Amino acid sequence: MAKLAVPPLLSLRHFLVLSIALNVSLILRTVYYESEKGSKGFCLNKKMMADADSDREGHLIHKSRLAMSSTSSLVNSTRADHPGGRETVINLDHGDPTIYERFWRQVGDKTTIIIPGWQSLSYFSDGSNICWFLETEFAREVVRLHKVVGNAVTEGRHIVVGTGSSQLILAALYALSSPDAAEPISVVSAAPYYSSYPSMADYQKSGLYKWAGDAENFDKEGPYIELVTSPNNPDGHRRKAMVNRSQGQFIHDLAYYWPQYTPISSPSDHDLTLFTVSKTTGHAGMRIGWAIVKDKEVAKKMTKFIEISTIGVSKDSQLRAAKVLKAVSDSCEQENSQDGESFFTHSYNIMAQRWKQLRAVVEAGDLFTLPQFSPAFCTFFGQETEPQPAFIWLKCEGDIEDCESLLREHKIVARSGRHFGASPKYVRISMLDTDETFIQLIDRLSAIQQGK
Repeated sequence: MAKLAVPPLLSLRHFLVLSIALNVSLILRTVYYESEKGSKGFCLNKKMMADADSDREGHLIHKSRLAMSSTSSLVNSTRADHPGGRETVINLDHGDPTIYERFWRQVGDKTTIIIPGWQSLSYFSDGSNICWFLETEFAREVVRLHKVVGNAVTEGRHIVVGTGSSQLILAALYALSSPDAAEPISVVSAAPYYSSYPSMADYQKSGLYKWAGDAENFDKEGPYIELVTSPNNPDGHRRKAMVNRSQGQFIHDLAYYWPQYTPISSPSDHDLTLFTVSKTTGHAGMRIGWAIVKDKEVAKKMTKFIEISTIGVSKDSQLRAAKVLKAVSDSCEQENSQDGESFFTHSYNIMAQRWKQLRAVVEAGDLFTLPQFSPAFCTFFGQETEPQPAFIWLKCEGDIEDCESLLREHKIVARSGRHFGASPKYVRISMLDTDETFIQLIDRLSAIQQGK
């Protein structure tokens, strides 16, 4: 194959000179903005970061590597007086977990895998397993990680892999429904519930199940399925089943039951529990989730649903996910014997810092309020920790009836409480975006509080 030739006028020397010139120009421009603009608009953010650092000292996590100088430079680059500072739309409607990119860049090649062209040709992974497309290596690392963290019972359970927890929710609804029922089984969840639950239940207009709304208001007799999300998306509170009647069946969505988000109190021990790689490690693009299922027949029906809809789950994604989960478990087991943080220590520190900054901004005025959480003992960290959810459940106080519209006026895209079965005075905002986007969010919320 022919190589692309470099034109004679663009020699290696020319490229080198051009590169140096561009870098010098960038440095001079940065110095110019810092000297001309000073520290205007930066003091609040700088103070909050200092407070977060001092508050963390001796609190929970040792060996913190939060790279504050890097975050500080991001603050300077996103100030309101920087070109385009408050004119850029920041979209925090989705929980895109790019917050974890820094950690995985630091990990380097530990999670790199090479998949030969001859591998993954077959549909089948393990024909003797109920979930015949489940890669053995992935299943092994799932069990190992839950044992390391202590957040789920896996012994005597069946693992079903899915294309994210979204597919597994549909598989679970299918598995818990009866094809011989006279009418679709009711599907409920306590408000505020995950905004996709209603559309998941009703999108295909299935004759097996149907969305029936807020579990707290559900009074229909007969069988039902309750979706229990804990910690809850959007408000971050721990949840238990609400209806608790004899003909109820339950799907426990524990996507956020990990130590960076909430204290781990005990291993979850439910009939059907869902987890996802996207919120565990941040690898949303892998599209991998798993269910821990107690009943063999339910596991079979879930597997059948995935077989019919996608003929299994990508082997390549499972192998990559296995490598990532292994790196997380290794980091936890080796944390005390090497120079470095575990994944959960690193993630906890970042979330703690962000919530500290957020509360400082919100408490500086009376326009917004946040949920309050009580600390609890975390078996993973071996001491008390506070919940620090993946989402902000923000309420606009006073005469503001539409919080989403208020934020949109300041170019912040969030999701209205209406989508969660709650008042439009609430919005859900992701806490999982990049450092730069988070600092922009803090700056704009502060400006709204000050009426700017």
